[in-house]
Amino acid sequence: MAGIIVAFPKEEDARKIKNLLVRNGFSVSSVCTTGAQAIGLADSYSQGIVICGYRLPDMMYQELYNCLPSGFEMLLMASRHILAECMDNGIVCLAMPMKVLDLVNTVDMLLHTVQRRHGKMREKPKERSGEEISLIHEAKYLLMDRNHMTEDEAYRYIQKCSMDSGTKMAETAQMVLAMMK
Repeated sequence: MAGIIVAFPKEEDARKIKNLLVRNGFSVSSVCTTGAQAIGLADSYSQGIVICGYRLPDMMYQELYNCLPSGFEMLLMASRHILAECMDNGIVCLAMPMKVLDLVNTVDMLLHTVQRRHGKMREKPKERSGEEISLIHEAKYLLMDRNHMTEDEAYRYIQKCSMDSGTKMAETAQMVLAMMK
């Protein structure tokens, strides 16, 4: 679940930002006043957004950004003068004073970015263990020896049987070995 954390030195400012977001349909996880609190809260979520000011009592925005977990984006809200220094560092910036619509659209865009990145990470195939790789190789070489298949044909046979039966390739390889031994 993506968490939205609002971190500003003045709690009143953080609550105003939170209320703006809540009124526009966002679920804000937490409000805090220090970078350490923001980092602690971010560690309890796998992904999300930290919306913060330029300077917190215990650290600057860049230090906070460097300490965030990899599934987090940062939205820095500061004056145009300060934002001129913050370009090209991977942090999304919004100039103050800001328009509510700009804030809402930026947060929405960041949430979509976080969710898309999370989806891509989930789609990555899991690494096979050494045992699974050895099972697949053993089954492949058995098919090559007994059925006179090429290495590619044997691999594709195991792969197709795996897809047809809805099992992992290692499980299919184990079934091939059990039937042919």
